[in-house]
Amino acid sequence: MDVSFRAAQMEAELENTVFYGDALPIAWPNMGPEIFSAWCGCGYRYGRDTTWSEPCIDDWDADASQAVFDPKHPLFQTTVRFTKELIERGKGKFIVGLTDFHPGADHLAALRDPQTLAYDMIENIDHVQAKLEESYAEFYRVYDIFYEMLREANMPITSWTPLIHEGRFYIPSNDFSCMISKQMFDDLFLPGIVEECRFYERSIYHLDGPDALRHLDSLLSIKELDAVQWVPGAGNEGYERWVEVYQKIQRAGKGIQLLPVRIAELPLIFETLRPEGVWFSGIHGIEDQATADRVLARIEKWT
Repeated sequence: MDVSFRAAQMEAELENTVFYGDALPIAWPNMGPEIFSAWCGCGYRYGRDTTWSEPCIDDWDADASQAVFDPKHPLFQTTVRFTKELIERGKGKFIVGLTDFHPGADHLAALRDPQTLAYDMIENIDHVQAKLEESYAEFYRVYDIFYEMLREANMPITSWTPLIHEGRFYIPSNDFSCMISKQMFDDLFLPGIVEECRFYERSIYHLDGPDALRHLDSLLSIKELDAVQWVPGAGNEGYERWVEVYQKIQRAGKGIQLLPVRIAELPLIFETLRPEGVWFSGIHGIEDQATADRVLARIEKWT
């Protein structure tokens, strides 16, 4: 919670980093992946490197109306202070981003517990839909609080995915979707994701894990969605395994974030994808400047 120390630490790390290619010096006020849910009543526990939320809706009728955004919540106030501290330190030095909000279905999974929410998809669907719609309205309000802070400081908008845009930008996601069918996803959650993409000017969807791939076609049908970040998960790495996934995304006219790939995989990437809209977000195996220069030159030749 010592956000002044953490901001100073980020500033020092950025000052001692060489940013190559189109990499940018970005710092964002990370308070854990379900911080928005904490502001709405979830218990929140910190470990060394991450956080855990504790559900706050035990009974829909008794608890749902209390699980709402509280602007006086200490963790919300801390995130505001953290953002302001970074903005002050970042002037003329680095870009400040939005925190990791995790709205939508993942927010409901935090409020209710993922396994319990999976049962709710069968037994309490009306409660789920009502809370989902209510929570999106809260999220847009919260998003704009931080959006206005950054824009007033002449910052472009970015977050934990280091793309930037001068207007509203964010990373829609639904990690809970790996637990439900395509029909359930399309009926209940897809409309909210469409509206979320319309709320932003630029968006890149965080698609997490092989069990979420069943929803790819639905996501690619969203006209307002600009790009896809495909995360295969631990044990599923390797570009070759997912060539058809990347090609499908590209055929739909969406941009692609290639999460860290190996230098040895570059020839296959050049062979199977068009360069337009492909963003290399880290390349493993670059250990010195000479190698970095050669890799950049080869990518430039491809483009």
